[in-house]
Amino acid sequence: MIVAFRRHTLLPLDDCLYALQPTIPHLTRSALHRCLQRHGISRLPDVEGDKPKRQRFKRYPIGYFHIDIAEVQTSEGKLYLFVGIDRTSKFAFTQLVEKAGKMAAAQFLRDLIAAVPYRLHTVLTDNVLAREQIAV
Repeated sequence: MIVAFRRHTLLPLDDCLYALQPTIPHLTRSALHRCLQRHGISRLPDVEGDKPKRQRFKRYPIGYFHIDIAEVQTSEGKLYLFVGIDRTSKFAFTQLVEKAGKMAAAQFLRDLIAAVPYRLHTVLTDNVLAREQIAV
């Protein structure tokens, strides 16, 4: 009865236990699991479409930087943190500034280019403020 119920419903172990306990009052979780193991159905079969296909991360050439800006609250007041991270090497460069204007963004970009030991060829940002400032 247990095997037929499991094959028909494909319910997880605990759901099978709760559904079968009124009919089989002395059924325990461990006894149910041992019974299903003995008949080779303790693991539910994989159903197609259950899990999304695993994809590899997109490969980027070295020198592809993501740049962002964040507001940082300190005991002295508000500062702005510029961050640049290479997607391939994970090389990170940061800079704290008091004002996040076009001149500060341009200086951050110049400092980033000087600090990177290889050629920087692409700059990406999802922050509208940073995009306007770096476009200088």
